[in-house]
Amino acid sequence: MVSPLSCTTQPWKGLYLAYGLCITLLQVPLWTLRYMWPSVRPISSWSLGHAIAIQLSRRVAHISSVTGGIAGLPTHHATLPTPDAEAVWIDGTPDLVTAELETWAFVAKVEPERIPGYWYCRKGAPPMPTTPIPSGQRVFYFLHGGGYIQLSAHPNDMTSNITRALVELNDSASHALSLEYRLSSTAPLPDQNPFPAALLDALAGYNYLVNIMGYSPSNIILVGDSAGGNLALALTRYFVENKNTPKISLPAPPGHLILLSPWADLTTSHDWPGSSSHSNTADYLEFHDSGRSLYSKHAFLGPFGLGLASHNRYISPASLFPSDTQPRFGGFPRTFIVTGTAERFYDATRTLRKKMAAEMGEGVGEGHVMYFEGKDAVHDFLVFTWHPCRPATLEAIQQWLAAA
Repeated sequence: MVSPLSCTTQPWKGLYLAYGLCITLLQVPLWTLRYMWPSVRPISSWSLGHAIAIQLSRRVAHISSVTGGIAGLPTHHATLPTPDAEAVWIDGTPDLVTAELETWAFVAKVEPERIPGYWYCRKGAPPMPTTPIPSGQRVFYFLHGGGYIQLSAHPNDMTSNITRALVELNDSASHALSLEYRLSSTAPLPDQNPFPAALLDALAGYNYLVNIMGYSPSNIILVGDSAGGNLALALTRYFVENKNTPKISLPAPPGHLILLSPWADLTTSHDWPGSSSHSNTADYLEFHDSGRSLYSKHAFLGPFGLGLASHNRYISPASLFPSDTQPRFGGFPRTFIVTGTAERFYDATRTLRKKMAAEMGEGVGEGHVMYFEGKDAVHDFLVFTWHPCRPATLEAIQQWLAAA
């Protein structure tokens, strides 16, 4: 087994990409023959094309984990011009850093930095919102997934399929800001941007929407997929827990929170025989305590080590391990949670839903939790424009937004 990010420089990256392409081309006809009969597909309800597409996704995910990515995606260091979105630079907000976040940033030796984002718009709308923002105008604030180590806010990244879909759902939310937060890394790459670097960046992006663009916090729809869902939960928690901090003027929490296959438990508390992390092998994600997933944890947690995930409510809010600082969800905004029944995070997401609903209640009303399952769907299935569960999921989100 090739180690994560072991072929990120040339000529090794090119050689491994060529090797991976050849192996994949050889496998496609074998998959086609093998999955002709539904009974031998990873999940019998999947179509032939569905089964092959997920196998291809698994191969691409593996190749990307070894090479650092197939497509040349930008990072927080620079923007990449695109006709599909408008790039913007966002200043860091050291004046909004307080309490535990300030301590964690000091230990990790990370500071607020200037980072970019990309504005997406509905078809026919101006590339960026026009100011002053009209009263009642809502906006999506999107935090992409990628295990905190890869992917991008740029339209070339597959997570942009989510952002493009969201801006078409509601007349009052025609724009979305997707944040290019700092990505973490560790050996064999340099140790960079561990927790809480991404949270500092997410805080800056939110401040930009409220205090630069002029959006009301109640009209911000905070959205995160996978690791971005983890980050969205952490950002919301920061606002809720520190809203009355003296000598600091934090914005209010967002009015809406959408969590798409959130990575809500970075511990092993949901790893037992028969659990979804072990048994949902049809998912394109690998077992989360090995390979790329384990690398993600080490890179993200940096100097704190894996032990921090076991008791930190900002990092593992769905953890089943006992802790003196159990996460509370009082004061959280109305929340919409999406998961796939075939994804490895399925059990952890159900635990998150249970914890949130215990304090917030379930339903579409203010401060309540709405939960949606995609039957036989894999992790973060909304990134796949072809996925059969996608239309119904987007329609459910649309109805939830309209009910506010």
